[in-house]
Amino acid sequence: MAGLLPYWITNGWSGSAPTAVQIGGAMLLAAGLGVLAHTVFRFVTEGLGTPFPAAPTENLVVGGLYRYVRNPMYLGVIATILGQAAILGSSSLILYAAFFWLAVASFVKLYEEPTLAAKYGEPYAAYRRAVPAWIRRVTPWSGEIHAPPR
Repeated sequence: MAGLLPYWITNGWSGSAPTAVQIGGAMLLAAGLGVLAHTVFRFVTEGLGTPFPAAPTENLVVGGLYRYVRNPMYLGVIATILGQAAILGSSSLILYAAFFWLAVASFVKLYEEPTLAAKYGEPYAAYRRAVPAWIRRVTPWSGEIHAPPR
């Protein structure tokens, strides 16, 4: 989503922007990749699974960046795409980032949230009430999540 499609959209990474914009884009790209690495690490270590739906987590992931916002992985992808847009001076990648956000926001609302609610019940509901989906909290959420009864 943040590699091959932007490559195709830009006809092979063609384009450029002023140096200052490229530097800002590189910083945004690096931050997005760092967020992605962090979230995958959290899924493996805390969730005991992967972000891949065929190998989901066993535990609800609420640590690290997930204490500030519920969807840091998607935000990391969006930051990566916007960083690429800035580096290349590509308005088409900005539009792609907007469509990507609409698609994942719809996926989260229609599939991911109901699935997590069904699997984790009240602990997920408490997390959802306390941590915003897309806008970062100023302070980290300090609530505890307990595994659902089996």
